[in-house]
Order: sequence, then structure tokens, then C-alpha cells
Amino acid sequence: MVRPVVAGLDGSRESVAAAHWAAREALRRGLPLRLLHAWEGLGNDDATLPELRAPLEWAKRLLRSAMDELDESYPQLHTTADRIAQPAVAALLSAGAEAELLVLGSQGFGRVSGYLAGSVALATVARAECPVVLVRSGESPEDEHLPDGAARPSTRTPCREVVLAVDAGQSCDAVIRFAFESAARRTAPLRAVHYWYFPHAYGYAPGPMDGRARSQSQADAEQALATALKPWRERFPAVEVSESVENRRPAQQLVHAAEGAGLLVVGRRTRQGSIGAHTGPVAQAVMHQARCPVAVVPHD
Repeated sequence: MVRPVVAGLDGSRESVAAAHWAAREALRRGLPLRLLHAWEGLGNDDATLPELRAPLEWAKRLLRSAMDELDESYPQLHTTADRIAQPAVAALLSAGAEAELLVLGSQGFGRVSGYLAGSVALATVARAECPVVLVRSGESPEDEHLPDGAARPSTRTPCREVVLAVDAGQSCDAVIRFAFESAARRTAPLRAVHYWYFPHAYGYAPGPMDGRARSQSQADAEQALATALKPWRERFPAVEVSESVENRRPAQQLVHAAEGAGLLVVGRRTRQGSIGAHTGPVAQAVMHQARCPVAVVPHD
């Protein structure tokens, strides 16, 4: 069975941008695109009361408009659209179980509507079986590429780099694979970032021991990152890879590293803790703050 790229569509500008990003990604992968609109208040085609027909007709217009727009922009792409009378989280998770990738609109801080605000966003990203990519409003095809020689947006220039967050203390092959494959599809460079944090004792200035320990920790972190990437470098010899190891708080480092990137790839552990499925603090921070699309990849 061919697993499609699925884009959640709720009518917001963010979700429309996500649908276009998903269309381009589906073309890169040679996969069909499925648009999905879900709301438990949707009626069925047999409904006769105006208050029941209105949400259904709005959903039909939304999907029809999106299909027309995508067909015009990407005529070679096979696209389908579905409306489902279910809560958004349940419908997205069900679709994700049969998808190669879920793509949703992301609003970052300060908004309270749409799929990617509050509980719907966190529940979908935290529990999806497949990778989830979050796309901001205004994301365009040109944003995936470097500007031209006159600093103008272009789709004819090389793609921007893919940034990968590597936690070398965990097994995260699925995350690394996703990033290498994404870079290979785009013929883009890959920058692998490994973070570690060594605070000195509160109230005391760093001393010689701190300096030696930091140097050793830095060397250990660099070796751990190189070891984690080695088999993937060999598997993807055409991907240009750079490595960055820094002693900074992870979220701050990743948001900074993603400035100017075309895609940021982070991991999410699937093992549930005492509070159930959830997204870690680093992934949550970059979901809210990174300006480029963010891929959250589940791994053991």
C-alpha cells in the first residue's frame, strides 16, 4: 500500500501553507497527497437543517478551493481530499497511522485557534506514529531555497540546509535517517547539532576543575556525535555534512541553529512516561520558536 503525505486543513493561513509544503514534499517523495478536514460537528450529506448543513458546506468549499489551488500549482501531483466527522486529534492520528508524513500548520506563540494551538497540537505531535512537520503561515517555495545573487527570493537556487538535532546519548536512528533522506532529496547540506550543558555550581566562579571537565565533556560530545553519524555518512555519501557541538541549553541552540535553515529535524521518544505520551521540552520550544518548518520524528 502506498502511504501518502497527509496535510491537515482547517481553513487557517497556516494550514493552507502546510498544504502547499506537503504538496512539494509529496512530489519530492513521489507520493500522493491527501488533504484532511476533521471536525466532530460536521453533518452528513443527508442533513436538512441549515445549522447542520452550514458546517458541511463550508468544509466542502474549503477542500474544493484547496484542491483547485493545488491542482493549478502542482498539476503532476495526485491529490485527494476527505472530510471526517471526528475530533481533529483522533482523525489526524488515524490518518497518520497510514501515512508517510503528517503536515500541519503551526502558529507559534500568541494564537488560540486552529489545529496547532494548545491541546490539538500537542496531542497530535506527541502521539502520531509517523513524523509530523509543522509549517508556519507565509511559508513559500522560495523559503526552501537560498536567495539569488541579488538577494532576491528564488526557486532556482540551491536548497537551504537541513538542521538535525542529535541526542547522542539516545538511540535516534529514525531521526537521523529522516534528516539524511530529507537533505538527499533536496540536494541540500546537512548540519548536525549536538547539545550538552555543563553549568558550574551556583554562586561560584568557574575554576580550573570546571575548565578541564568542560574540555573533556566537549571532546566526549564531539566523539559521540561523530560515532552516531558515521554509518549515515557512509550510506549517504553525496550529502554534505557538518557537525556542531556546543555547550549551550538545547532549545536556545537549536532555535539559533535553525535561523536560515530550510528544515529543522528533532526527535520525540515514543516510550511513555508516568504522564503518558508527551512531547519533550526541547521539541516544544523549537515548535513554538523556530521560523522554519520543524519535523518531529518519533523514535524508540
